[in-house]
Amino acid sequence: MSLLSEKMGKGDFFTESQRIMALGVYPYFRPIQSDQDTVVTIDNKRVLMFGSNSYLGLTNHPKLKEGAINAIKKYGTGCAGSRFLNGTLDIHLELEERLAKLVGKEAALVFATGFTVNSGVIPCIAGRGEYLIFDERDHASIIEGKRLSFATTIKYKHNDMEMLEKILQKCEYEKLKLIVADGIFSMEGDMAKIPQMVKLAKKYKASLYIDEAHSLGVFGQNGRGICNHFDVTDNVDLIMGTFSKSLGTIGGFIASDKTTIESIKHISRTLIFSASITPASTGCVLAALDVMAEESWRQKALWENTKHAKDAFVAAGFEIGPTESPIIPLYVRDNEKTFTLTNMCMEDGVFINPVVAPAVSSEDTLIRYSLMATHTPDQIDESIEKITAAAKSLGII
Repeated sequence: MSLLSEKMGKGDFFTESQRIMALGVYPYFRPIQSDQDTVVTIDNKRVLMFGSNSYLGLTNHPKLKEGAINAIKKYGTGCAGSRFLNGTLDIHLELEERLAKLVGKEAALVFATGFTVNSGVIPCIAGRGEYLIFDERDHASIIEGKRLSFATTIKYKHNDMEMLEKILQKCEYEKLKLIVADGIFSMEGDMAKIPQMVKLAKKYKASLYIDEAHSLGVFGQNGRGICNHFDVTDNVDLIMGTFSKSLGTIGGFIASDKTTIESIKHISRTLIFSASITPASTGCVLAALDVMAEESWRQKALWENTKHAKDAFVAAGFEIGPTESPIIPLYVRDNEKTFTLTNMCMEDGVFINPVVAPAVSSEDTLIRYSLMATHTPDQIDESIEKITAAAKSLGII
């Protein structure tokens, strides 16, 4: 055994994963044998998918497939370099123009993944002698960006605007203060208090960075996002978004004023030293933006499905917390029961995601149930009936 293997074998999470495997309830890396739809195939069986981030149900849309195929035919399978050097295509620039217009900013910059947007942009904005202030439940990519920043980093309790104001009061007024938050928090499904954050940012001369990963396509006029929903776009300095949720592929972007974007283009390591987003993904997102505009019924259907599911879960006796989105947390508050419930549902043909420690505290473990615009009422009812039966048998409800 190598030293590395020996070290990893002693790791806490590795040991825990081995224990969960031994119990027969290990829920990760489950191979899917079909497209990402409301029904998927796992182990050659039909499984209802309620663990996907494809909120608009676009991952198998004919126009997105056509957009990807046409881009491959013209540009090939990859760019063989970074955006900084030989990897910028004309369709990258077209996409950036359209994204900037979508979220109401002067300019946008496309990255290969959403994770590399947050991890690569945040250190560019907040530097030594400045302040980076973040919500304790921000996404791991934001936390990674925080780790890479030389700024003074300060965490505030989730959505606690009083604590955020106290932090701002202690910061030097003339120094840059960057507040970073998810628009929709990816596990609990609740909103950041963006209108209040805007007021505090104005009062204390701070800048706002909002991650629209789980709100683009879901909130706002024609899916323009949560900043549009609250009509605060002009008061948010940087808007980040991903393509791996509502837009059906992989990649991400940052949007801001032209000067800021031009600066990021020349200093962000995750842009300069990463290969470009593929032609296929770029063509796919361009097509997704068309579909989002043309098929506005999807956003409406998503919210109808969300209300239907929320009402049914509450009626069944589940605790769902303050979610305000198509992400519905079903609180279990026990690590092993969370794994067991997930496994029971999978065996009964329902795919859901467990959220356990250390992603959340042990007393806050939950099932993450997420909806798509293309789920039918019958699929939602079937899934809730099966989840409810399993939860009752475990004494969760």
